Amino acid sequence: MISLDDLKALARPARTKIVLLVMDGVGGLPRSFDGKTELEAAATPNLDALAAQATLGLADPVAPGITPGSGPGHLGIFGYDPLQFRIGRGVLEAVGIDMQMTEKDLAARGNFCSVDAQGLITDRRAGRIPTETCAKLCGLLETIKIPGVELIVRPVREHRFVVLFRGEGLEEGLSESDPQEVGKAPLPVRAEAPRAAHAAEIANRFSAEAKRVLAAEHPANMLLLRGFSRHPDILKLTDIYGVRAGVIAVYPMYRGLARLVGMQAVKAGDTVADEFTALEKSFGQFDFFFVHIKKTDSYGEDGNFDGKMHVIEEVDRELPRLLALQPDVIVVTGDHSTPAACKAHSWHPVPVLLWSKWCRPDGAKGFSERECRFGGLGHIRAAELMPLIMGYAERLAKFGA
Repeated sequence: MISLDDLKALARPARTKIVLLVMDGVGGLPRSFDGKTELEAAATPNLDALAAQATLGLADPVAPGITPGSGPGHLGIFGYDPLQFRIGRGVLEAVGIDMQMTEKDLAARGNFCSVDAQGLITDRRAGRIPTETCAKLCGLLETIKIPGVELIVRPVREHRFVVLFRGEGLEEGLSESDPQEVGKAPLPVRAEAPRAAHAAEIANRFSAEAKRVLAAEHPANMLLLRGFSRHPDILKLTDIYGVRAGVIAVYPMYRGLARLVGMQAVKAGDTVADEFTALEKSFGQFDFFFVHIKKTDSYGEDGNFDGKMHVIEEVDRELPRLLALQPDVIVVTGDHSTPAACKAHSWHPVPVLLWSKWCRPDGAKGFSERECRFGGLGHIRAAELMPLIMGYAERLAKFGA
């Protein structure tokens, strides 16, 4: 795979516009009664028409057989090898809600969850409590006192929050406390490297105190911690390719990841239509747009096939607004698969649609996992997609004499 330094050397200015539309978790699996995935079952006349003029393919977000988290999945799309650039979820959430991190900070992503009288998890997301309730509970968590450590706890959205542990000697290299299953107790945080032993002790003390503080706060009567991380130093996408890049995303984590690679956040509302409105209003300000649709993933995780299908249909209804802007390159894909049948992220490759006036159309019958199997892009790693995008946007010079 070509290095980021080589790509930076090849990058050249151009007036072309790029839109990367990511339907989070869009990849699915066939349902039993008709063998259709969510993408195949959805009525998507606009996506299907675009697919007929585009080049299709499949992409592995990390590597074959590996189930990615949202952070690695998006890093791959942005052209960073997730196996080389390992950025924890905590810092992504923190940056996404504009928390100012210092060199003494260790960030963690938190979920409020529900536990029974035996301390076993009954709901990993506490019923997706309202954000207002999350904010109140974050205030309770900030009353916890741990000697030598300042705690900064902020709500993100629904059941999600961020905690910054600010103090000396707090290093990365911690396991998460989320067992990823109901019916199990939260796990103790373990140091995966000797340097992280102090941080593990602090995280476990925080969790123990949180159990006491939240005991009466049903359904959010416990918490789970994951993605412990410090602020990374990473070569920015905007510096590699010389593009002005904007991110349109409802959920803060995705804005945070995009900002870490140099994108500027574009203000948008909460709906798919709001995001397309934000794209229209800001289209003259940027060369590159990352538009993120979250609910495809949320419904997939809930096992709601029809809900995920309807979000795909909603995106399709708004797609003519994007096409009317006449970008030079359009890419439609996902960061990972979240089949409703699995109720979780999965290892299945994601469908990719790449449209440009320079592409070789596959003449596909529609945009689906099956059609993408036979497309001209073939089966690639997601990190190979960004150089392709820039090539089709005429933003890479010739390599060699």
